[in-house]
Amino acid sequence: MAEQENGAAGTEQPQQPQIKMHVLTQFVRDLSFENILAQRGAGGEVQPDVTVNVNLDAKKRSADHQYEVIAKLKITSKNKGTEDDLFLLELEYAGVFHVENVPDDQLHPFLLIECPRIMFPFFRRIVSDVTRDGGFPPLNMENIDFVSIYRNEIARRQAAQEQQPSGTA
Repeated sequence: MAEQENGAAGTEQPQQPQIKMHVLTQFVRDLSFENILAQRGAGGEVQPDVTVNVNLDAKKRSADHQYEVIAKLKITSKNKGTEDDLFLLELEYAGVFHVENVPDDQLHPFLLIECPRIMFPFFRRIVSDVTRDGGFPPLNMENIDFVSIYRNEIARRQAAQEQQPSGTA
């Protein structure tokens, strides 16, 4: 019986180190809001149709284990009936994260999925405040599926790579 216990103990795999992540800071890198409706002075019935485009980027910073993650949002609103532009909001929102013990093959998705999830409530609030302060009802963005955005970008990159002709030496 003692042999079985020793044999079982010998097959234990070492524990993976605990993942550590800390938000060091978050900030607005760039913000632009254009109230096109007010500039034109158009009146009448307005039925907004809002489109939200999200791009994500991450880069290593010079300090050990620090990464900057940037969410770029382009939000357009058009009148459903006339397709006239109502407003344009562009926001670059960044977060600086301290990340340790994430395996190299999982770091890229971690930075572009988990970090934006943490940042989302903060830039969502900015979008709501800016649209309200710009003369429109506050735009309360639905939750964003960052996993889907990541998968779509990987698929797009693979498709673009496959379409490129391979050079021969």
